[in-house]
Amino acid sequence: MIALDTNVLVRFLVEDDAAQTRRAKSLIQKTQATTTCYISDVVVCELVWVLTSCYRVPRAEIAETLRRLTTSRQMTFDATDRITRALDAFTAGRGDFADYLLREHARTAGCETVATFDRVLLNEPGYSAP
Repeated sequence: MIALDTNVLVRFLVEDDAAQTRRAKSLIQKTQATTTCYISDVVVCELVWVLTSCYRVPRAEIAETLRRLTTSRQMTFDATDRITRALDAFTAGRGDFADYLLREHARTAGCETVATFDRVLLNEPGYSAP
């Protein structure tokens, strides 16, 4: 198994640098023949941030792309079910993806709520003011 950094996934998905895109695609295709690619939750959060902030990709498109990646046999994630629930909330809500993934981690750890000052999140289940 090989771990992918955010910048490799960005090049693979966005194809904005021809040389790096070729290298990223080559690595992923080569890896798929022999092993899987590991994508951590940190990389998923960074990827969503880069796609929304730098490339202005709509939330629904990001969610669809990540759903395809999480269902790929060649990709391994920390917990696909947590990512899926966070994507559902991200698509429907106004918060950042990282906030929703944090909530899913908190739920898995047995937490009843996530204390936050983020007013956008205070209107959603699973968040409370400190």
